[in-house]
Amino acid sequence: MSADQFWKSDAVRALVANLDPGGLIRVGRRSLGWRQADLGARIGCSASTVCRLEQRGRRAGLDLVRHAAKEVGVPTNVLAASLGLTGDQATRVAPERPRCAQEDPMRRRTLLAAAGLAAPVSLLTSLDDALAVMPDSTGSPVPFDSRLAAARSYFDAGQNATLLKALPGLLADAHAAADGRQEIAFARLSATYSLAAQGLIKIGRYDQARLTADRATVYAQLSGSPLVSAAAARELSIVLRHQDQSVAAQRNILLAVARVEATGLNNESQASAYAQMLCTTAYTEARAGDRDQALAMIREAARAARDLPQEAPNGRLFPVTPAAVDLYAVSVHWALGDAGAALEAGRRLQAGQFKTAERKGRMHTDLGRAWWQWGKAEQTAAELLSAARVSQSEVRDRPAIRKIVTELRSKHPHAVGVRELVTAAGMTTGSGSTSRHPTGH
Repeated sequence: MSADQFWKSDAVRALVANLDPGGLIRVGRRSLGWRQADLGARIGCSASTVCRLEQRGRRAGLDLVRHAAKEVGVPTNVLAASLGLTGDQATRVAPERPRCAQEDPMRRRTLLAAAGLAAPVSLLTSLDDALAVMPDSTGSPVPFDSRLAAARSYFDAGQNATLLKALPGLLADAHAAADGRQEIAFARLSATYSLAAQGLIKIGRYDQARLTADRATVYAQLSGSPLVSAAAARELSIVLRHQDQSVAAQRNILLAVARVEATGLNNESQASAYAQMLCTTAYTEARAGDRDQALAMIREAARAARDLPQEAPNGRLFPVTPAAVDLYAVSVHWALGDAGAALEAGRRLQAGQFKTAERKGRMHTDLGRAWWQWGKAEQTAAELLSAARVSQSEVRDRPAIRKIVTELRSKHPHAVGVRELVTAAGMTTGSGSTSRHPTGH
């Protein structure tokens, strides 16, 4: 029996149907005539660990499962199916949880509407529905990579509603492509989930972002790409940080940094990934209150980025520049409670150093947060107004920034720029209700 026939046999199909990757590893090992100790020697663990791996299957660590499966010749698509990542099981990457009152559709719509976001509730619920039951492939004739690039441009332009509208179809098509054998399809699927996580983090939908970031991580590991894995790990760390799981966030991002560093940093793509991961690590450490580690990491990020171009090439997975690292330094000092150092770090930053509206807006909001931390209302309003003029969603859609606007309206209603800022944020000048605004901006 050929290898192709073996992995299509009834015995293998039964193991896939039972979601038993450990069983696949066992039959693959036996087909090669190996003992558990033989496989253990090849993947760097003991025979008893291999025994537990074959018995526990999906409950074992994914890195070990993937390594062992590759060693015994399990095809990527067969392994993915046994993990529930393709076909009918494709939406069950994250563990199922019992429904609760907050998951009731009507209650969910009420909660989302109360958030005052610019994106229509229907788009958020459409994405929620797609994450629960993946829709059929769209059959679009436009190349997937072109559509994914367009979706990234929506994020970069601050067009959050347009991004949310595009995501269900993109995810459906990426899942359909991942039913094949190519690892590149898993890389594209992971990248799509990472983009979904980015968009959901931006608008403060952390529960959905955790789900999409988890899936991005799983598919990235199946892709075998260290850079795709780094991108997924970064989004997951950001979500964990927002969910007040700082220890898990730190551990996750540090492991990702080590994996990127292990590539050898032999080209600009790897070097930019390393610099980006160090920036994220620095901010994560700062939010956890580890001042020394945060400052050490942001200094190392600056060293890693110093030879990168001032403008990142189009399509680079981690478009980090020296100016981007300086912007992270602003956030790091702000998170450490040092507004003066934050403003000094951003003193030379200019909007022209950043290519996208999202990054330009983020520069102004980060500086605005520092001014607000220092208690300077007019300077805060000026920076946030500048952010709104570049990318209105940076002020309207981000809960943390809307909170600052609310406090400005309450405590400094007559400060220069506050009234205009309140309007730009989509708020009324009254008691705090929000007004309706067109989307797709």
